[in-house]
Amino acid sequence: MALGKLQKVLISDSLDPCCREILQAGGLRVQEKPGLSKDELLREIRDCDGLIVRSATKVTADVLEAAERLQVVGRAGTGVDNVDVEAATRKGVLVMNTPTGNSLSAAELTCGMILCLARQIPQAAASMKEGKWDRKKYMGMELNGKTLGVLGLGRIGREVATRMQAFGMKTIGYDPIITPEASAAFGVEQLPLEQIWPRCDFITVHTPLLSSTMGLLNDSTFAKCRRGVQVVNCARGGIVDEGALLRALQSGQCGGAALDVFTQEPPKDRNLVNHPNVICCPHLGASTREAQSRCGKEIAMQIVDMATGKGLAGTVNGQALSKAFAPQTKPWIALARALGTVLHTVGKQAQGSVQVCTLGTPLQEAGSYLTPAVAMGMLAGGAQKEVTLVNALLLAQEAGLKVITTHGDVAPEPDGSAGLLQVALQGTPHRATGMVQGSTPVLRELNGATFKQPAPLAGPILIYRTKASEPSALPTLTGLLGKVGVHLQSYHSSGMVAGEQWSIVGLSAPLSNLGELKPRVMEVFQLHL
Repeated sequence: MALGKLQKVLISDSLDPCCREILQAGGLRVQEKPGLSKDELLREIRDCDGLIVRSATKVTADVLEAAERLQVVGRAGTGVDNVDVEAATRKGVLVMNTPTGNSLSAAELTCGMILCLARQIPQAAASMKEGKWDRKKYMGMELNGKTLGVLGLGRIGREVATRMQAFGMKTIGYDPIITPEASAAFGVEQLPLEQIWPRCDFITVHTPLLSSTMGLLNDSTFAKCRRGVQVVNCARGGIVDEGALLRALQSGQCGGAALDVFTQEPPKDRNLVNHPNVICCPHLGASTREAQSRCGKEIAMQIVDMATGKGLAGTVNGQALSKAFAPQTKPWIALARALGTVLHTVGKQAQGSVQVCTLGTPLQEAGSYLTPAVAMGMLAGGAQKEVTLVNALLLAQEAGLKVITTHGDVAPEPDGSAGLLQVALQGTPHRATGMVQGSTPVLRELNGATFKQPAPLAGPILIYRTKASEPSALPTLTGLLGKVGVHLQSYHSSGMVAGEQWSIVGLSAPLSNLGELKPRVMEVFQLHL
């Protein structure tokens, strides 16, 4: 992925005008074409570097395949279930979202739904428009003292919980990621799901749509709930099993439901929509002027920052890539990629198991972004299409390359205070160790041979192995360089190991023919790092 080379962005859904304005001010060409058909999208996307969508556009595998230049898909909103993230990752396309942009709007709608369920406000309003005055039919309940179960305690779930606490509701919840201590800080007692079902008067869901959350509320869980439980889904259609919900409503096990989302949108089956105890909206969670302006502004700024090299935010599938923008991590990523390339070249294989070991406290958290970079180097020049920090681990796995990451807090002295990176092909003698000096990636050790002075790993380089008993290959090399007008920019040699020595030579340009040098060495490799 050529970072900073974004030129043309397509906006394929309706967004606040500020989105287009920010992109154009950032030097990007913008095409704004909401409402495209599938065939039209396939044509328009071919020469675009970026694509910005809301929830209407479906970014499928065939759309990504047609997008020859695409580098980034920006989702102006939170959920990315309309984007084939796996297909994007495989192609090396970054997916980013705006996780905070519509949180408040979605939370406020949820709170409004809970109030409407408690007091049957929409039904009573509709009755009045029909000329009726039916006070007894719409007897409601107070929220004070009732128990609200919040399933999913991220940004939106947390905002809902704190707002409903103001109505005197007791809030309990469940989240597999948020710790009980963290949720207790905003007033939510975390419990196992089996303990939540029978305790709730109201249940609201705020999880992503995953295989583990599909049908989270189903026939079995409804049977465990308190009779007459009220259910709210302003998250994603499918989290509440719609068939099970209808059956629970018909039996009275569920007293009412408020739905902003459906498995199929718009829903063709109208049984839920038409049920008298169901309140529903046409997916309005993020439909406020403020949320749309916020999401459009945030995704545009994120893409401009990516295009100008300032940084990455909101990455869904390229967390390692976000580190490539930080000045302190850039050279380490370059080192990891270079060590992977050296190991692949010297070891003559890109399969098996690669051990990536970070050494030293400064690199304690670095494995997450250095491991994909090593995989990039190992796969360089292979059969795969462009390998990036986004797709490197996925492509490595598909190529039969297993990458294992470990960490040790202590790096060898004297020059390991800033950390060391070691990469090894398991089951072979091939390993390479490097570090960063200033901002330059350097090789410290290769296959057990330590370099007297660490060798820079940048630009065109030659790596060759010789026997101590043979005459030096350096005179032959300098003669060859003189003939073709290539300058020797650096020369580093290792100590002897079993009578053999490694040398690394930095060149001003690659050599087209190594024929004269090969008789003088045991093996020679040319790389461009």
